[in-house]
Amino acid sequence: MNARRPTIADVAREAGVSPSTASVVFSGKTPVSDATREKVHDAASRLGYLGPDPRAASLRRGRSGIIGVVSGGRLGSVFGDPVMRTTMDALADAVAPLGAGLLLVREGSVVAGEPTLLTAPIDAAVLIGCSGLLREHLASVRARGIPVVVIEGDGGEGVPVVALDNRAAQRRAAEHVRDLGHERVVAVTMPTRWDSESGWISADEERSTSVDVTADRLAGFRDVFPDAAAFAGVDSSIDAGVAVGRVIFGGGAPHPTAVVAQTDLLAAGVLRAAEEAGLRVPQDVSITGFDGIVVDGLAPYELTTLVQPAAAKGRAAGEAVAALLAGESPASSSLTSMFREGNTTGPAPAES
Repeated sequence: MNARRPTIADVAREAGVSPSTASVVFSGKTPVSDATREKVHDAASRLGYLGPDPRAASLRRGRSGIIGVVSGGRLGSVFGDPVMRTTMDALADAVAPLGAGLLLVREGSVVAGEPTLLTAPIDAAVLIGCSGLLREHLASVRARGIPVVVIEGDGGEGVPVVALDNRAAQRRAAEHVRDLGHERVVAVTMPTRWDSESGWISADEERSTSVDVTADRLAGFRDVFPDAAAFAGVDSSIDAGVAVGRVIFGGGAPHPTAVVAQTDLLAAGVLRAAEEAGLRVPQDVSITGFDGIVVDGLAPYELTTLVQPAAAKGRAAGEAVAALLAGESPASSSLTSMFREGNTTGPAPAES
């Protein structure tokens, strides 16, 4: 006979709290102290309690019609990123025939009343840029029978992935600046962890990078420039790129003659900082991006970049979700970025 599945009442008894207190820890509807939350989570872990079924909480029959989408970082940066908007639009179009809509869930949310990956009433989940924190929740979500698709990350065995050639594409950009004769090169990356601060990346931080996209693109850069410095932005935005650029161009030491940025928005910010420092692009410093988006106000510059198929990512993820909800087992897919040379890269300047 199968053992009885533990209930919220069992967790409350184990933690020494009331059932209502244990319940609000999982629902997030009322603030509780960190100590109480930890005590309840520890008890749940000991008992093997996976939490309430998020679909049963809102709909006892059929489906909720909601696909949860989880991305690392701040929600503001998600809505401000043209690549994310294009991917989300294509994903929404792909699941619309299912009668489903999207719910954007913030990774690791603990705000009272805010839906989380563990509590939202979703039929399926799409994880974008799977990080260490997302992987911590993944087993519990899958244990409830909620289908999961990952875009640009590793969800583990049995989870379909929509992959992008991040490492190979970033290697192509690095090879381009190397072939132009550049030796003083700096990588400007997205965060190594979604809660990390901006700054130079140490060897230990690089080894422990938990954001898959950051790690893969940095690995491509390292294939060409194994010993070059790398600086992480606080997010993928023009403002973050400006802040990074002011640091790397503001020191007394010789400035880098090339910057390989992990996104076009970071690259645009670095370019503005270079101009602030009185540097000419590309005569004094070459800059590459990644994404292939239109950046307002960048003219007369056209970034040298990798053009990624953002809409195709969203469509592929939506098709995988539809297949999973139909009881099928979709295969993972891999998409390719295209190198596009603009006017922001040129030969390394002669040493004075």
